[in-house]
Amino acid sequence: MTKRFILAAAALAVALQPATLRADHHASKDIFDTAVAAGSFNTLAAALEAAGLVDTLKGAGPFTVFAPTDAAFAKIPKADLDALLKDKAQLTRVLTYHVVPGKVMASDVVKLTEARTVEGQSIQIDARSGVKVDGANVVKADVLASNGVIHVIDAVLLPR
Repeated sequence: MTKRFILAAAALAVALQPATLRADHHASKDIFDTAVAAGSFNTLAAALEAAGLVDTLKGAGPFTVFAPTDAAFAKIPKADLDALLKDKAQLTRVLTYHVVPGKVMASDVVKLTEARTVEGQSIQIDARSGVKVDGANVVKADVLASNGVIHVIDAVLLPR
């Protein structure tokens, strides 16, 4: 990847971020509160609550979360999503598949081909044309929180 491409991609990512999700080098909110404050992660927040993972993402971390938006969750048929939200074990598995231990910034993500998740499996990373994780597009990167970083994605990742 060329340096010019990386700089252009970073500039575009910052320009496209709404004010509530701009990278903040002095982030005071944890990952969960940062996502809730953004207003476009209501389904993710509800899923984290249903799985009992809120305290974890409010913990010390650091964590990297590939966070699906409400629009990403809306791509899942309602009956399937409702069933997932009621199955705590499967829901926990799906949600922890979106979390990578440590703080992995976009400048590091683009150098990777995979990353091991908290769930135990690895997500596949492709930075050849934009950045994709398991086929989901990273639409906003490097949203800092006090205990890690959020990269916003446009699809829900499902463990294999």
